[in-house]
Amino acid sequence: KGFFNILEEIKLSNKILVQTSTSETYGTAQYIPIDEDHRKHAQSPYAATKIAADEISLSYHRSFGTKVKIIRPFNTYGPRQSFRAVIPTIIGQVLNKECSEIALGNLNATRDFNFVDDTVAAFELISRNQNCEGKALNVASNFEISVKEIAVLVMDYLGIQKKINTDSSRLRPKNSEVERLYGSNKLFINLTKWEPKFSGIKGFKEGLKYTIEWFKLNNK
Repeated sequence: KGFFNILEEIKLSNKILVQTSTSETYGTAQYIPIDEDHRKHAQSPYAATKIAADEISLSYHRSFGTKVKIIRPFNTYGPRQSFRAVIPTIIGQVLNKECSEIALGNLNATRDFNFVDDTVAAFELISRNQNCEGKALNVASNFEISVKEIAVLVMDYLGIQKKINTDSSRLRPKNSEVERLYGSNKLFINLTKWEPKFSGIKGFKEGLKYTIEWFKLNNK
């Protein structure tokens, strides 16, 4: 009900809604890179609610001309992120002297990560760009990396080596696990001229460095 109230207000006031979606709406990639035409496949209740919100928003645009834009960021990382996310979890365990090993969930799952600065820039651009109205647009770095590979990069940067293990309590239910996310950002770049500064393996390592250094200073 609350979301419908927001859409009604947007419709009546002629304001703009930027609906934040998620790459999880696609489920495990059926092909890569995942573009906006990829099928939607909710493998979790979270993904299902996002698909529903996206479609309701687009229906308001089609029915009433409501100014709706949908941004679909792939995984964001950077300083100040919650330890519930995988990269802070890895950094925290590597830095923790009481941890003799790193315990993670699915080590082979891959994700497409956006450094937070690039994600923020994407939000700013989509909010101002009329070409984005009535569209759901991927914000991705066009690069994928596995959880295990991230752990190795973090340990290499810090000069700390620990054994990496799978903790069964951290695994998602089998049918809920999204095994692979690797997004196409071509449409978003074409419409907004977005220029991600942390793309590819080189950009990811640079963003990871900033993230690790922040957690080193704030890991109290």
